[in-house]
Amino acid sequence: MVAKTNLIYTRMAFVLVLFFLSRSPLFADDAQANSLLQQGRVDEARISLQGVLAAEPSNAYAHQLLCRVYYAQEMADAAIQECELGASQNPGDSNTQMWLGRAYGMKASHARPLTAFALARKVRYSFERAVQLDPQNIQAMSDLGEFYVEAPAIVGGGLDKGRALASRMQPRFPSQSHRLLALIASEDKDAGTAEAEFKKAVLAGRTAAAYIDLGQFYQRQNQPDKALEALQAGIAADRRKDSSLVDAASILTAMNRSPQLAEDLLREYLSSPAQSDDAPAFKVHVQLGDLLAHQGDATSAHREYAAAAALASNYAPARKSLQGS
Repeated sequence: MVAKTNLIYTRMAFVLVLFFLSRSPLFADDAQANSLLQQGRVDEARISLQGVLAAEPSNAYAHQLLCRVYYAQEMADAAIQECELGASQNPGDSNTQMWLGRAYGMKASHARPLTAFALARKVRYSFERAVQLDPQNIQAMSDLGEFYVEAPAIVGGGLDKGRALASRMQPRFPSQSHRLLALIASEDKDAGTAEAEFKKAVLAGRTAAAYIDLGQFYQRQNQPDKALEALQAGIAADRRKDSSLVDAASILTAMNRSPQLAEDLLREYLSSPAQSDDAPAFKVHVQLGDLLAHQGDATSAHREYAAAAALASNYAPARKSLQGS
């Protein structure tokens, strides 16, 4: 009887150990890792995902998330490797193809001409594949549209392709369709049409992003007062306090206008529950640190650089800024 009772206790203890281990970071699932990624805690997200993949090497979503962890830190080769693994495990996933295209694009932007040429073809294929797999993936459609506008015809770009895509986007995504038409007009040096299309994008959705795009257009046209007006409208429209705040702050800084407002926007984003890898928190800390350093507040700038390095120890700009502050 004693032996049987001890066996029961041993089994109970084993079950309890498994229960507590399953709740520890070492056994974190990909949902928890995604939450860490959205908060900009990429060091923790990487460790979590490596744990997931050690147990499930064929977990395609975990590979995609790890790709995004590296992409956020501008580590193109590592991002490509993980997204390629994710795409090989789940070739039908539109988002993985989209992130793979972005990773290829990041590497191409720093590559020599011949390498960039080969990578650009991969970018186009990945974005087109993402849209083919999910015609409702508006992020992939927008990425593909920007590729068509910016890339030369020899690698698959072309304004006519962009116009055709905008036509496909129009029924379901009118604001993004007008934005693409505005980008095409800008590339065509037709500022009047570009302004009209950016305004139509605003009217179609009145989203923060559309106002910010209009503000950026005016900034590039050297019309700071109109840019500020559009940015303020975008800030007011951004009820979620998401990455649009960071975009607005970036444009204000580029214009050398309203530095206090830019600082307030960055701080508001960093305290918002709507943080995402659209604007990784560690990058925003570096951006805020740079703004504070420009204002002569070296102590506060150092604090922001340290916060960035604590979240992303492998992010080179954070390390460099911290060492130089």
